[in-house]
Amino acid sequence: METITTLSRKEQVIRNAAELFREKGYAASSMRDLAQKMGIEAASLYSHIRSKEEILQHLCFDMAAEFRKSLDEVEKQKLPASEKLRKGIVGHIKVMAKDLIASAVFMNEHRHLSQPYLREFLLLRINYINRFKDIIEEGIQSGEFKETIDKKLAVMTLFSSLNWMPQWYDPHNNIVPDDLGQQLSDMLVNGLKK
Repeated sequence: METITTLSRKEQVIRNAAELFREKGYAASSMRDLAQKMGIEAASLYSHIRSKEEILQHLCFDMAAEFRKSLDEVEKQKLPASEKLRKGIVGHIKVMAKDLIASAVFMNEHRHLSQPYLREFLLLRINYINRFKDIIEEGIQSGEFKETIDKKLAVMTLFSSLNWMPQWYDPHNNIVPDDLGQQLSDMLVNGLKK
């Protein structure tokens, strides 16, 4: 992750806002709070960003694009479903670990998007989840995974496990994202196998 001093002013605004949204929550954060955090006048924020919600949109949609890109790379590979699922899990963990603050905002604050942005965001999320469900279905069809697996339960268990990461993962005191992803994928994928 780039240091805050190498970021453009707009990127600095978004980064500081992400920290503020994670600390106080989106609804409790104001542009005045953000300006105070950055040590600037509130009015000067508007030369870089139109609104607090524009910041949230950037955070949510940029993270969604990163998750999709990671899974695109996995889906291009000719691999057994179990290996695709493992790589998808590792990719998801790596995207989250790359920016834990933005990940926390993405997971917890997206509900504050206004329409039509919330609808668009939720459709992107459903599509992403369904792509994992398709990999599980592929594994069932190929005989790698148990036929009795409830795909919806499996994918919801998977994301329930993965999406809490910003709450507990500490890159300074824990294992590196690749190793963490491997351990989680072992636990989650092995439970599906015949």
